[in-house]
Amino acid sequence: MSILLVEPFYGGSHKQLVDLLQEELADCVLHTLPAKKWHWRARTAAVHFMQAIPASTAYRVIFSSSVLNLAELIALRPDLAPLRKVLYFHENQLVYPVRKCQERDFQFGYNQILSCLVADVVLFNSSFNMESFLSSIPTFLKLMPDHRPAGLDALIRRKCRIYYFPLRFPDVSREHDKDPELFLTTLLKLKEEGLSFQVSVLGETFTEVPDVFSGAREELAARVLHWGFLSSREQYLEVLCQADVVVSTARHEFFGVAMLEAVHCGCYPLCPKALVYPEIFPAEYLYSTPEQLRKRLRDFCRRPDRLRRHRVKVGVTPLPDGPHTHYGGARRSIRDWRM
Repeated sequence: MSILLVEPFYGGSHKQLVDLLQEELADCVLHTLPAKKWHWRARTAAVHFMQAIPASTAYRVIFSSSVLNLAELIALRPDLAPLRKVLYFHENQLVYPVRKCQERDFQFGYNQILSCLVADVVLFNSSFNMESFLSSIPTFLKLMPDHRPAGLDALIRRKCRIYYFPLRFPDVSREHDKDPELFLTTLLKLKEEGLSFQVSVLGETFTEVPDVFSGAREELAARVLHWGFLSSREQYLEVLCQADVVVSTARHEFFGVAMLEAVHCGCYPLCPKALVYPEIFPAEYLYSTPEQLRKRLRDFCRRPDRLRRHRVKVGVTPLPDGPHTHYGGARRSIRDWRM
């Protein structure tokens, strides 16, 4: 029981990662909170884990996602301070899109910076995630009225590594940052053109479902194969294997687990030429504008035979510097952050 796995938001990719680590590592113990009320988890989880984690001299490593304010937990539990502290970023709050600027809570991003300063190793699921976080720190700290710290990005960078996400099969979220409006609007325009297609919209949502979903479901009713959350992993995989194309319209994505898993099941990917996608997908699978996306899908509707003969070529672009781990495995890098 030398590795302490701590996950304040135990759902989706967060759950997938710590479950995999628990399977891979025999000497670990997992402490979690349910994947509800993300903002409250970020604000208050440290106090919960202060009480929930029993004292033990066996601990050697603590591994947590960046939802946890690691600095608070270590301050509340000084017995954990000597452990090797590993922080994993599924996403970062410095560039997370919000609907209104005034909605941003400065403390969320600030907590992540503090956690990095306390951590010994900081892992990111992509180069895009890491660079967008580090490069945003100086600008983010300018929100402070005075006495702004300098050089924190350089201090944190020394600890950073890329650890591509190990692939399993979670569900696709329908959050506003995935821009479902663009996706569904594109499908409705294809329908108006009289093109033939079928659609599956999968996944759970942790916030309010965007209004566009209810109207689009009614208008696309005859073309809908599946709509909503599938509780069975086998059902989810079966739907993916039946599909020809998987589309991302995300405005916020630091890795894109669901896209890669759909590709693994045989889907042709169409992704924005932005965010993390150029790091993983060749140019032929990227689009720059909504018009380009609609044109690609229109062509696929007219010539599905070409699409089905295509063999998808996807791989992670090698990074020019710094250690990283391919998304297909876990063991090879675990020994690095346990040292």
